[in-house]
Amino acid sequence: MAKKGNRIQVILECTEHKKSGLPGTSRYVTTKNKKNTPDRMELKKYNPIMRKYTIHKEIK
Repeated sequence: MAKKGNRIQVILECTEHKKSGLPGTSRYVTTKNKKNTPDRMELKKYNPIMRKYTIHKEIK
């Protein structure tokens, strides 16, 4: 039987793209350890629609 881990899958969504009103969304799927990082993650990732690096925040 597989052991249960602390790693969960999270979705990161671009915050600047949401504010700009452009069509489409920039989202990434990654994993995090919920014991080490209980709060929401923020990472700088590439947004292909806006063609630049922007801050992506974890969504539920």
